[in-house]
Amino acid sequence: MITPSKDSLQSQVSQTGGWQRQLQDAIRDTGLLAQILNIELDDIDTGFPLLVPLPYLQRIRPGDRQDPLLRQVLPTGAELIEQHGFSTDPVSEQPMSAGKGLIQKYQGRALVIATGTCAVNCRYCFRRHYPYDTQRLSGSDWERLMAHIANDDSIQEVILSGGDPLILNDRQLASIISALNDVAHVTSIRFHTRLPVVIPERVCEPLLSWVDSCRKQLVFVTHINHPNELDQSLTTALQTLAERGPVLLNQSVLLRGVNDNPDTLALLSRKLFAARVLPYYLHLLDPVQGAGHFDVPEAEGRSLIQHISAQLPGYLVPKLAREVPGAPSKQVLAG
Repeated sequence: MITPSKDSLQSQVSQTGGWQRQLQDAIRDTGLLAQILNIELDDIDTGFPLLVPLPYLQRIRPGDRQDPLLRQVLPTGAELIEQHGFSTDPVSEQPMSAGKGLIQKYQGRALVIATGTCAVNCRYCFRRHYPYDTQRLSGSDWERLMAHIANDDSIQEVILSGGDPLILNDRQLASIISALNDVAHVTSIRFHTRLPVVIPERVCEPLLSWVDSCRKQLVFVTHINHPNELDQSLTTALQTLAERGPVLLNQSVLLRGVNDNPDTLALLSRKLFAARVLPYYLHLLDPVQGAGHFDVPEAEGRSLIQHISAQLPGYLVPKLAREVPGAPSKQVLAG
C-alpha cells in the first residue's frame, strides 16, 4: 500500500467530490495518521475513535506531536485516567430531556439533538458519552419535534446541535428551516457547528440557498479553538456565509496545551474578526470523563482574560464561562 504524504493531501482534497466525500475519506486509523504526519503515535483504544478529515489534517504540522490541532483530535492514554468530579454527563443534560432529541434547560430556548454524528471527534467533547444510539431521530420523531415547538409559544429560539447539525443533508435542513419559518413565536434559529471548521467546503451553494430562505434571525456558532484552524479556506467560507446575513459567533474551549496562552487567544480573536466572526464564549472545560488532562483552572482562565483584555478592544474579548448543571444560564466569570 502506498501511504499518502502530507504534501499529496492538497491534491487529494481538491479532487474529492464535495464535503460528503471529504467526510467519507476522513482519517480513522492512528497508524495512517502517524505515517502521513511522519511522527510516532501510540495506537490506543479509548472507546472514542479517531476521526479527522483531510482538510483539517492539512493544518497540522508534520513531525510535531505537540501540535495544538493534533492534540485536539489524537486519542491518548490520558483519556483512560479517571479523575474525581469528571462524569459521563458533565452538564446533566439527560434529566433535562423534553422527549427524544429535545433538551429544554434554559427559558425560551429549545435545543434539538439533530444527529449523533460529527465530522471530527474532539477529544474533550462534553457529549462523548451521550446515548446517541437511543436518541436517533426518525421522520416521525422530527414531525413530533416540530409539532412540540409549534405548540409551545414559550420557545423563542430553536438551537440545532448534535453531533453536528450540518451533517444533515441540505434538503432536510431546508425542510427544517421551512417548518420553523411558519412558527410565529420562534424568532431565531441557531446552529452550533464545527463541520465548516474541519471541512470548509461544507459552506456550499445548497447550504447558502436554505440560509437565504430563512425568514428568522439566523445564527451560526462555530467552534474554533486555535488560530491555526483559521486557514484561508475556512476564512473564505466564513466570509461567504456572513455575506448572506447570518450572525456568526465563535465559542472556544479553554484547553491545556492548546490555547492556554494569552497571545494565542488574542491572535484567535483577531483572525476570527477578519473572518467576520465575533468571539462569544471561552468555556472552561466541562468535566467529562476522559478529558481531565485538558483542564485549566478557573483562576488561570480569569488571568488569561485579563491579559487579552489589555491587548484587544472589548468586542473581541470572549466571555469566560462555565456551564453549571441546573442553573438558569451559563455562569459568566470574566470578560
